[in-house]
Amino acid sequence: MATAVKIYGPPMSTAVSRVLACLLEKEVQFQLININLSKGQHKKPDFLKLQPFGQVPAFQDEGISLFESRAICRYISEKYANQANTSLFGTSPLEKASIDQWLEAEGQSFNPPSSDLVFQLVFAPRMKMKQDEGLIKKSVDRLAKVLDVYERRLGENRFLAGEEFTLADLSHLPNTQYLMNGTDRGELFTSRKNVGRWWDEISSQPSWKKVVEMQNSPRPASV
Repeated sequence: MATAVKIYGPPMSTAVSRVLACLLEKEVQFQLININLSKGQHKKPDFLKLQPFGQVPAFQDEGISLFESRAICRYISEKYANQANTSLFGTSPLEKASIDQWLEAEGQSFNPPSSDLVFQLVFAPRMKMKQDEGLIKKSVDRLAKVLDVYERRLGENRFLAGEEFTLADLSHLPNTQYLMNGTDRGELFTSRKNVGRWWDEISSQPSWKKVVEMQNSPRPASV
């Protein structure tokens, strides 16, 4: 029987939830080990051996450890290529390249403004921090331009990398979930017909619904 992989970090983290969605999509057995960020557990020496930058997630699979959520997702998808969703990271060089280019778009173009908005609109109020209205406006404008590109792309394809749900779509789930359900900026997505349709579809993935359940659960999970 295969040993369960381990993922370290709170499920509320966008990066942790990205990896959780991938593990569930590939039906990989895992153990989620919560790391209390408010208590500084991510800065402890034992954790820094797994994640030298003191961030989450950290990931272990038998004798190896990895960090950076998108790299972890690629690893999972490659190692378990023939398990569950076989289209998650493509089955040909061209499919993989198409997925990778949209993963890069997510990481470089979508993630910076959407992460700023998630922090300013969702987490800053919880932490009783003053919101930066200038950064919010700048981030909304930047994200709108990215979503205009997505709107055109999704008018030609069901999903970002083609006609199948892949890592390119999955990687957008965490930040968009917060923006759609925890802020008043959901119209950035719903006002764009194709983007709105895409969001409805990807957020309905059983794997993502399970992640949302885990985020609302008080206990770490093993699956």
